[in-house]
Amino acid sequence: MENVLKYYEFSDFFEDKSEAFLGNHIAFSELNEEHFLIFEKKESNYNLYVSRFSSKKEIGVKPPEILELLVKGYDKSLPEHRVVLRKYLY
Repeated sequence: MENVLKYYEFSDFFEDKSEAFLGNHIAFSELNEEHFLIFEKKESNYNLYVSRFSSKKEIGVKPPEILELLVKGYDKSLPEHRVVLRKYLY
């Protein structure tokens, strides 16, 4: 999973304090000034979301304006999961 995060330039994981992710750790990648992809790390599972914030400074601090689950239980070995990620980043 580390390779995926580095390749797509996700931030390091940090604790969510907004309560949107129930205190789990999250990492994000910027799509544009207001839209972000977020990986939520829940124990050893990862969920992928697309979200909207007023600025990236709000991520993990305030709840997102929009949050949509794209992939539950992301598995980099599954082509359909990789396709979803590439769809947003290319």
